[in-house]
Formats: sequence, structure tokens, C-alpha cells
Amino acid sequence: MTFSVPIVVRGYELDTQGHLNQAVYLQYAEHARWELLRAAGAPQDKLIAGGIGPVVLENNIKYLRELRGGDEVTVSVDFEWSTGKTFGFRHEIRKLDGTVAAEIKTTGGLLDLAARRLVAEPGERLAALAERPDLLGL
Repeated sequence: MTFSVPIVVRGYELDTQGHLNQAVYLQYAEHARWELLRAAGAPQDKLIAGGIGPVVLENNIKYLRELRGGDEVTVSVDFEWSTGKTFGFRHEIRKLDGTVAAEIKTTGGLLDLAARRLVAEPGERLAALAERPDLLGL
């Protein structure tokens, strides 16, 4: 299930060329992931109380079109579940006219906050905490 959040590009996020700074794309993706977890009933405080926290292990960004101050975009996020300790996210940052400005692929996991190790079955742990695991693709 695709989840998305709207964002307006702010002036302080721009680089010297007037484009959205490359690092901010990752912040937009992170914001979308946290909003998805919150909408699913698994906000940060609940995850911490459950002894787990999401971690990013790898990011890959394809910059396709420039974004400038005042541009309105939607940032989508989809979970990609597999077996093992890691899972993926696919993000699209899309202008309101439908133009895809960037695609981001992220590999993540759930960290056991006490053991400081990745959780063996992250989907099961998230599903047990979430009120709407369907939003997480579970």
C-alpha cells in the first residue's frame, strides 16, 4: 500500500544553485517513513517503549528533476518485505503535475535497543505493535 505526505520546498533547504539541497531528499524520505509509522499506530515513542527502533542501513537516490523553493511535492513510501533481518522502502518525490523529481531506495532494519542488534523478524515485531499493520504492508 502506498502512503504519501505533502511537502512544500522551503527556501532554507536550497543550495547555491537554487535547487533543493541533495541531503534534504533523504530528510523528506525520513519524514514520510515516520508519518507512515505514526498513521499505522506505531509512532516513535511506542517503538521505543517496545524496545525497538528503525535504522537505515543503505540509501540510493536517483535525482530526476530539479526542485526549487515553493514547489509542492508528495513523498510516497512503500515497504518492501522479504525474509531476514532487513527490509526495504521505495520512495518517490513527485511534483503536483506528476513529474517524478527523485526516486529513493532504502534498506533498513529494526534495532533491538537493549541488545544493539537487528531484530530477526522485523515485520512480525512491527505488526505486533502497530494498530494498522495493513498500512505497513503486513
